[in-house]
Amino acid sequence: MKRRLVAALACRNVGSRLYGKPLQKISDTVCILDQIILAIKKFPEIDEIVLGISEGVANLAFIDVAHEHKVSFILGDPVDVLFRLVQCGRMGKATDVFRVTTECPWFAYDMLPDLWKRHVADGNDITVTDRLPEGLNFEIYTLEALERAHSRGASRDRSEFCSNYPRTHPDEFKSAVYSPAAALQRTDLRITVDYPEDLIIAREIAKEHAAKMPLVMPADIIAFLDKRADLRALVQPYVDPKPLWGMIQNQREWKP
Repeated sequence: MKRRLVAALACRNVGSRLYGKPLQKISDTVCILDQIILAIKKFPEIDEIVLGISEGVANLAFIDVAHEHKVSFILGDPVDVLFRLVQCGRMGKATDVFRVTTECPWFAYDMLPDLWKRHVADGNDITVTDRLPEGLNFEIYTLEALERAHSRGASRDRSEFCSNYPRTHPDEFKSAVYSPAAALQRTDLRITVDYPEDLIIAREIAKEHAAKMPLVMPADIIAFLDKRADLRALVQPYVDPKPLWGMIQNQREWKP
C-alpha cells in the first residue's frame, strides 16, 4: 500500500500571552501560518496540507488562509486538538500525519525527507525529532497511532499537548526519536512564538534570511542567534532545555 503523508496544522486564534499567533506577521507580507504552508509545499514527501481549524467566529480568518493557499481544512472542537489532527488525516485520506505547531515558523527541513523514509521502512508508529532549539522539531505519526492515542487518552492528552499520551505511555507505540548532529542540539535556544519577545526574534530571523525564505535551515538560524546575544536574552526566561521525548528508549543521532 502506498503511504500518504498529510500535514495537519491545528489553528486557533487564542493566546493570553500573544493573541492569534499563527496570523502574526514575520515579514511585511507573510504570517507564521503562510510561512509554514509555503515551506511544506516545497516537499513532495507531503501529499496534502489540511488546516484543523477550531470552531468559532474568531477563527474564520483561517478559512481565508486555506482558500488563499488552496489547501483543505476541517472545522473541529476548540479543545480537542488531537481529534482535529485525526480529522485532518481522515480528510486527506492519510496513512500518516506530519505535525508541526502553527506557532513555529520553521522546522528541521533537512531531516524531513530521510526521516519519512526511515519512518516507513522501520514500521514506526511515531518518528520525531528532538533536542533541536524549541520550535524546530517535527513529528510524524501513523494515522492509526493518532487515533489510538485519542481513544486511550484523557482530556489533557487531547488538548494542545497532543503528544502527551504516547510520551507517557511509551510501551504502547513503536517510536523513534532522532536528534540532529551535536552542533545543532541546542535546547538552550528558542524559536517558537508564544510571547511578544519570541515574535521579535522570528521577525529578525526572517529579515536576516529573506533571500532563503521559506526554507531557512536550523544551522543558519542557530548561527544567527549565536551572534545575537541581545535576542537570546529577550527569551531566556522562557527557555526550557528539557528534551520533550527524552523518555523514549529508541534515541538516535541523525546522520544524513
